[in-house]
Amino acid sequence: MGYSVAVVGATGNVGREMLEILAERDFPVSEVYAIASRRSQGTEVSFGDRTLKCKDLEQFDFSGVDFCLMSAGGEVSKEWSPKIAAKGCLVIDNSSAFRYDSDVPLIVPEVNADAVAGFTKRNIIANPNCSTAQLVVALKPLHDAAKIKRVVVSTYQSVSGAGKEAMDELWTQTRGIFVTDAPEAKKFTKQIAFNVIPHIDVFMEDGQTKEEWKMVAETKKILDPKIRLTATCVRVPVFVGHSESINIEFENPMSAEEARDILRSAPGVLVVDKREDGGYVTPVECVGDFATFVSRIREDATVENGLNIWVVSDNLRKGAALNSVQIAETVINRGLLKKAA
Repeated sequence: MGYSVAVVGATGNVGREMLEILAERDFPVSEVYAIASRRSQGTEVSFGDRTLKCKDLEQFDFSGVDFCLMSAGGEVSKEWSPKIAAKGCLVIDNSSAFRYDSDVPLIVPEVNADAVAGFTKRNIIANPNCSTAQLVVALKPLHDAAKIKRVVVSTYQSVSGAGKEAMDELWTQTRGIFVTDAPEAKKFTKQIAFNVIPHIDVFMEDGQTKEEWKMVAETKKILDPKIRLTATCVRVPVFVGHSESINIEFENPMSAEEARDILRSAPGVLVVDKREDGGYVTPVECVGDFATFVSRIREDATVENGLNIWVVSDNLRKGAALNSVQIAETVINRGLLKKAA
């Protein structure tokens, strides 16, 4: 039995990944629709060995569609997700528009799959921020074993998290430096080539950025509201792949060896932790992979029951497209979706 799936924002980085992952995972589709804005109508995108032509979001009828994978930005989602959901189509939204709505479940299947049943209130499920998704996948099994009290995370986030224009800017600036053209910052506040920028999203009154606030709020909603978390989010000159340096304080003892064993058997996690040159994963190596990689597992002697880990994941996959498809798979596997007529 197949399901009809519409991918909104099909011409963007994440939309294209959604189509690719649906094909790679043999998602049980009866029909796939590529949806975009009017200006992209007719643009061709790939779905497996098929080529799809994009349809206009404003003209498309969602009443016969089972799933809408929404990746067109927060403002578009605020306007269109409720309209699409009202047609009986389950919306899985990749933007921040509904993440903090108490009637909308915020899901990472490896972490809180049971909460997916709450989608019936609004017919919308939210996908978390890319940096949060890989964080909670790594934290969940450790939290279950020794109960996390506090987390300090520093992120090293690739430019693809800011869209195609950001990737183009890194490429243009890098090329320009080598041909003596002065780099011009347009998408970012400062030069991104050969630089790092400790600023993602807008600044808030307390001095943290919205990206940092998102990690705190989303971790509490997905994993445990009692966890105290502080984040510093940094954009780095990497095209794809987010990295995180995570310091964890537990209520109960947790050795590095115990953590390594727990993470090796955790869903969605792949441990690469050799204490030798190259015995860890970097962003370049995670691109195109489904896993959340954990390396550099070691005890922190400065606090009681402390641990440090290094986490890397493809932000366009687990941080966005893959997680959305996994949510849809969870809904199907639990028999929660009534197929559209």
